[in-house]
Amino acid sequence: MKRHILFFVLFFNTGIISYSQCNNKVTAFTYGEKITYSIYYNLSFLWFHAGEAHFNVEKKIYHNRSAFYFKSSGKTINQYDWFFKVRDSYEAYSESDILKSIAFYRRTYEGGYEVNNKVYFNYKKNKIYTSTQNTYKSLTKDTLNFKPCTFDVLTAIYYCRNIDYSKYQINDTIPVSMIIDNEICHLHLRYLGKEQVEKPDGEKYNCIKFSILLVQGSMFKGGENMTVWVSDDGNKIPIIVEAKILVGSIKAIVSDMQGVRHKINSKIN
Repeated sequence: MKRHILFFVLFFNTGIISYSQCNNKVTAFTYGEKITYSIYYNLSFLWFHAGEAHFNVEKKIYHNRSAFYFKSSGKTINQYDWFFKVRDSYEAYSESDILKSIAFYRRTYEGGYEVNNKVYFNYKKNKIYTSTQNTYKSLTKDTLNFKPCTFDVLTAIYYCRNIDYSKYQINDTIPVSMIIDNEICHLHLRYLGKEQVEKPDGEKYNCIKFSILLVQGSMFKGGENMTVWVSDDGNKIPIIVEAKILVGSIKAIVSDMQGVRHKINSKIN
């Protein structure tokens, strides 16, 4: 479980189209958007409300230029801290006119395991510079080559919300390219069509459904073991996310949406 709990949340909607099709135009969100999720853990058919996660979009100045500032945080609720305490924070800066990753910062604490990670993108040299320190490893720095349409995880979430799913047929796959733990990973999502979902509070939404290929690690099973339902409207907000982990499963359900760019036409009641 030491491979970032919030990583589950950050993989909500990581469908990035291939290099030749890369379209950075922002249509699904704007400054001031705030989305909150309740995180549930399942073991032996019982679901426990285990934590919460927040995703915010702000406008900031980074090195004298306007930029999107994405911030995400996640934590276990206090009564579960004794079992597995999580306090995660992710931040990213991206170009404001077109989405291009500029910088990414990760500070996480999960069950006694701490990570401090920084990532910087240099487009003139096509290089990514990273520095990482964790509980078991001293500070290390690295330089990676990258191709266009490679993103940090947090910017990837917002970038992919601009995908036009109407271009795809059921079972079509969409390539994914992002840097995860100082390694550039090439994954994919699989478009599964449209489906209506209902939240525990009775709210119903028309959604776009897809699965995501996960990287096998200490928390997740490898393979297409994550399913995502995003709102079938201009916002494409992840409504429900389910993922199998090594022991049990995790579910994230949207609990609050503020400052969204478009009317939430996908809501049925």
